[in-house]
Formats: sequence, structure tokens, C-alpha cells
Amino acid sequence: MKVFLKVLGALPLVAMLAGGAALARDVTGSMGTVSVPDQPKRVVVLTNEGTEALLALGVTPVGAVNSWNGSPWWDHISDAMEGAEPVGKESAVNLEMVAALEPDLILANKQRHEKIHSQLSAIAPTVMSKELRGDWKINFRLYAEALGKDTEANEAISAYDDAVASLRDKLGSSLDEEVSVIRFVPGQIRIYQLDSFSGVLLKDIGFKRPANQNVEEFAIRTGKESIPQMDGDRIFYFTYDTGDGKGRSLEDEVLADPLWQSLSAVKAGKLHKVSDAIWNTAGGIIAARLMLDDIAGIYGVK
Repeated sequence: MKVFLKVLGALPLVAMLAGGAALARDVTGSMGTVSVPDQPKRVVVLTNEGTEALLALGVTPVGAVNSWNGSPWWDHISDAMEGAEPVGKESAVNLEMVAALEPDLILANKQRHEKIHSQLSAIAPTVMSKELRGDWKINFRLYAEALGKDTEANEAISAYDDAVASLRDKLGSSLDEEVSVIRFVPGQIRIYQLDSFSGVLLKDIGFKRPANQNVEEFAIRTGKESIPQMDGDRIFYFTYDTGDGKGRSLEDEVLADPLWQSLSAVKAGKLHKVSDAIWNTAGGIIAARLMLDDIAGIYGVK
């Protein structure tokens, strides 16, 4: 706590000179316009998708929130995060640890961190994205602007768009399938719609969706009684487990249910369990590229 108070007490010095970077640019995020260092050297990022954005832009943060189910990072980013310090979960940031890292820039998210915005801003210039769902490119471009990495961001997005176009061509008539996306979480089943991480990518590729999923919403939150509404020509599903086994228990229960077994996709053998991290929870550009790889593998078009 002494470190935290010391940093707050030195606010003018920290805000203006941390890491030797002078404030040189204004960036407008969800909580207003912030003056940020021209070339930030010590960046702390407080969302999983933000962590992926930094890595894709060639920046290793000095601190980042733990991956939701990582120890402390997702397997697919673990090697790249060497030297980064974990600072708690997205929903429970350790402010003392953030302050101790003496960042010159903090990247956060209004949906997660609005209540601690003033504390974060007292530590370092803080740029906040707005939401954590849907099109990852929106937050990616904001983080890139804050880092002074607009050119690199444009290149990364162009490479993603090229990969999408290539996969779309390879899939051909397979895109006529209506694909359903289902997630099992403790106490709840979600039927994902277009304004979700996987929904945006599937739309980018050109897949059709069942009518109840082909709407610009996030997800239908429901239970086993809605199993008939989860069908499609093909079903992708993933499970989030908090460590107590309840998510996987629900998955097992639903997959054994006669209603689930009666779904046309299940009977046709077009049921695919995929990674919750890649298809939903990580939520960033690295996961997006890995999801494209998953789809190519499932359809045999690699």
C-alpha cells in the first residue's frame, strides 16, 4: 500500500514524466479525451482483448490482467507475455500492483472499469474503450492510436481481412450452412448472436445463421428448455468453467439430454466443441486469427 500512496502522492511527476515520456498526443476514448505519451514505454492493459492487441502491435505490457482461465496467461499468449506482471482479473484489478509498475499509459475498458477510472487516471494517463463484445477492431484501433501504432494496426487488420477473404473462397458452398453457436456457463446456456466475438467473425466470413441468431444482439440467455432453439445445420459449442466443474457438468448434462440428441446437427454428426478462450473469452485479434484456423480445420480447407 505504501507504494500505491507514494505513486498517488507524486501524481504530477508520474502523469507527466513516467518512463521519460512527455505527453504529446490527445486520444479520445469512452471516458473523454486523454493526453498520452508520444512513445509510451511502460503500458499496463486491463482487458484480455487489450492484451492481445498490444502483443499483435509488437508491445509487451509491463502489466496485464490475468487471462480468465490462465495461470496467469492463456496458453496461446503465454510465451509472448514473458516479463509481464499479472495485476488481477478484469473485474478485480489490483490498483496497488498497477501503481507499483509505474506505468506511463493504462489501457482499460468502461464496461469493466468505469468505477475505478479516477484511481487509474491518478496513476497514469488512462484510455478506456467502451464495450467488450462484437467487433474487436473498434477497441484494437483505439489502443493502437493510444500507442502511436496506427500503421501497424492497419497492417494487422489488412492481414486479417486477407485471411478472411481467403477462407471465404475456400469454403465456397459450405457458407450456405446455418451455423449455430452455443456456450455453456455455470447455471446458464447462451445462444450467441451477431453482436458477439464469434458472431462478428462468422459474419465476416459469410456464414448464414439460424433466424434467432441472425440479429444484431449479443446472446439469448436460457436453459435446457430452449434446446430446440439451438439447432442449425452445424453447431459450434464451447464451455466456460470457473474451476468448480459446474460449467462442464452442465455441458455433460445437456449433451446427454434426449432433446439435444434429437437436434438435426447432432444427428448429422455436425457438432464441434471448440475453445472457449479462442471463440469467445480472449476476444482479441490473436484469438480471431486462431478462430479462422479452427474453422479451416473443421471444414478441411487448410
